[in-house]
Amino acid sequence: MYHKHQLPCLHCQPHDYIRMVQHMIERCLLFQMSRDDCVKALAKHAKIEPIITLTVWKELLKENKGFFQAYFQANSPRQFNNWSTQSMATFRRRRHWR
Repeated sequence: MYHKHQLPCLHCQPHDYIRMVQHMIERCLLFQMSRDDCVKALAKHAKIEPIITLTVWKELLKENKGFFQAYFQANSPRQFNNWSTQSMATFRRRRHWR
C-alpha cells in the first residue's frame, strides 16, 4: 500500500517519517522551545500526533544526554529569570544616567 504524500507516511515509510519528526524537533530546539511547546507546534502545524513526537524526543534524549543536559540548563526558567533580573537592573541604571 503506497500513499502519495508530499511528506513521508508513518505507515508506508516509517524510517523516513521518524527522521522527518526528528528533523522537526531539531528545528524546534533551534528556536529554544520546550518539549511541550515542540509537541504542540508539531501537532498544530505538521499534524504529527503528540505520542509520536514524545517518543522521538525520548529517543533523542537517550542518544544525546550531554546535549540535552546543556540545553535544559541553558534554557531553564531560572536562567531566564536571572537574565531578566540582571537586564532590568542594567536598564534601570542606564535610565538614571540620562
